Amino acid sequence: MKLPKLALATALGVGLLASGLSIASASPDTSGDGSGQPAATDLYTAGKDDKADTDAFIQAVLKSALAKKENTTKSTAAAVTVTYSAKDAPHFRKQIKRSAAIWNAAVDNVELKEGSNPDFTYREGNDPQGSHARVEGNGKGYIFLDFEQTKEFSSTRVTSHETGHILGLPDNRTGQCSDLMSGGSAPADCKNAKPSAEEADEVDRQWAQGQNEWEQWLAATDR
Repeated sequence: MKLPKLALATALGVGLLASGLSIASASPDTSGDGSGQPAATDLYTAGKDDKADTDAFIQAVLKSALAKKENTTKSTAAAVTVTYSAKDAPHFRKQIKRSAAIWNAAVDNVELKEGSNPDFTYREGNDPQGSHARVEGNGKGYIFLDFEQTKEFSSTRVTSHETGHILGLPDNRTGQCSDLMSGGSAPADCKNAKPSAEEADEVDRQWAQGQNEWEQWLAATDR
């Protein structure tokens, strides 16, 4: 089931696509879970951008979030709740909790909450490609936090950056510490884990408009 072009373009942010920024890096990989759905990896490492299967992600996460708020009236500006699990990243629980708090304070239209039946998960370990966010079809997704890379860079900044990918932001290699999505292109001693005002506004715009279009499409197709 594919989103209509209008809904997908709105959710992704037409301005970003028109400016030539990719929504994520690395070519889609269809070998991940054997489902035939494309998958992509968002790498923190400088110089590597991401290309996520945003269509499948928007379907899975927004449909789940829509079900959770089905009793909310149209007049209530309630944030969409996206649930995560940190149980597979025990060494980064503090950073994950801090990252969720940072994003929840920065945006209004989506809220991160730890809980069961998560929309996405955090994992930890050692990986040559470093920390990354992976978004797959069928509502599956995770953030991987690499032990070695989080020693080189601020672990909270890395966690918050990868969470930004889950929320819909692409890499933006400006080299500026003030830009969370500049990732590893910023100096290694950069500690900033907060999104800029522009980054927070983009997340709010995507989740507000993307959800509205998704609800309208569901109503129109009687699903």
